[in-house]
Amino acid sequence: METQSTYNYKVVRQFSIMTVVWGIVGMLVGVIIAAQLVWPELNFGPWFHYGRLRPLHTNAVIFAFGGCALFATSYYVVQRTCNVRLLSDKLAAFTFWGWQAVIVLAAITLPLGLTAGKEYAELEWPIDLLITVVWVTYAIVFFGTIAVRKVKHIYVANWFYGAFILAVALLHVVNSLAIPVSMWKSYSVYAGAVDAMVQWWYGHNAVGFFLTAAFLGMMYYFVPKQAGRPVYSYRLSVVHFWALIFTYMWAGPHHLHYTALPDWTQSLGMAFSLILFAPSWGGMINGIMTLSGAWHKLRTDPVLKFLVVSLSFYGMSTFEGPMMSIKTVNALSHYTDWTVGHVHSGALGWVAFISIGSLYYLLPRLFGRDGMHSTKLIEAHFWLATVGVVLYIAALWISGVMQGLMWRALNADGTLTYAFVEAVKATYPYHFVRLLGGLLFLSGMLIMAYNTFRTVAAGRPVDAKIPAVVAHAH
Repeated sequence: METQSTYNYKVVRQFSIMTVVWGIVGMLVGVIIAAQLVWPELNFGPWFHYGRLRPLHTNAVIFAFGGCALFATSYYVVQRTCNVRLLSDKLAAFTFWGWQAVIVLAAITLPLGLTAGKEYAELEWPIDLLITVVWVTYAIVFFGTIAVRKVKHIYVANWFYGAFILAVALLHVVNSLAIPVSMWKSYSVYAGAVDAMVQWWYGHNAVGFFLTAAFLGMMYYFVPKQAGRPVYSYRLSVVHFWALIFTYMWAGPHHLHYTALPDWTQSLGMAFSLILFAPSWGGMINGIMTLSGAWHKLRTDPVLKFLVVSLSFYGMSTFEGPMMSIKTVNALSHYTDWTVGHVHSGALGWVAFISIGSLYYLLPRLFGRDGMHSTKLIEAHFWLATVGVVLYIAALWISGVMQGLMWRALNADGTLTYAFVEAVKATYPYHFVRLLGGLLFLSGMLIMAYNTFRTVAAGRPVDAKIPAVVAHAH
């Protein structure tokens, strides 16, 4: 049978193209809500005001943009490293269309105000059920492909993708447990502090597994490929994996310092967050040291620039996170713009950069080209994105620390020095800079879309042949 001698790139192509599309959609909504914070008259009610567009933005960038990037790369990597075609073309196709359906349903229900009210888990119960079915199918395709592999060794990138698939299934099901009262309304089975606890166990592990472990799978495949060097230390990559997935699970309570959560739980979350610094930096160092002997390539290869700078942001964000989990630091940072800055240093600098770099590697190979349509446009995209992220996070760091200091400033008689509205007014110029940074990042994505369009138009869909396995490989 002809198809069994080639890899299934069709589903990889579909997810790759949709990654670019949803990236633009999600980031456009981000820019709109950033503008709404600068010009409140842009809050058009009731469907397009900030409160309804913000969950649309987070869902679109995490699950539509990030999710499609993960489906695309995991399906590519698992085939290439196992030397077999995906377990089932039909099931893989179902995950594509099912995931797009989830995204479209999110885009309809969230502006209508149909929400479960849980951060990153806002979607109502019928969509949650669809997500579960798609996710179980994804697991069957991914692990099934590993089960029929022709190579004895399971490459480390697959361990990270696998952990992400299993952990997200567990997180989603447990946190989304709800009692439906109508077609689009349900109530969580948890109450009070327990609901908050379960929510942030989910919420932080969405960061830990969806936005970190999974993208580390990307890092461990595409950085060595683009650099043309083996992973710096394979042993370190395995230590990195086990240390990271064990520690991340416990860090969630650091979102709930100074709340009704029991004190010991907050302290436990803080302790594990601090421990998490070690495996995170172990992974970053492993990625960056992979460039030993290939640093000169950075001068001429903008794709490598994306991949390497993503690791710098990964290192920076995973230093900042544990630091912000320390109770005394958190007393200043909690509820301020600093938190938003930190999230975007990871989301734009790490997640988006590693995804963009991986896609620039993938697209030409999926469409039978030697490279992307224009290297100069990749270079332009890189600098727009980099300047955009730096403006964004620097503005929110300053704004956030200032908010924290203003909120807790006291007069000699113990009264508050500043009214809340004065703190709001002081953040105004920084919110404008944040909007500017977002616009630069979005314009980079538009350049990427043009470059992708030209690459696809000049090429044709190709499926690489599966090489005959040599007995002593690996």
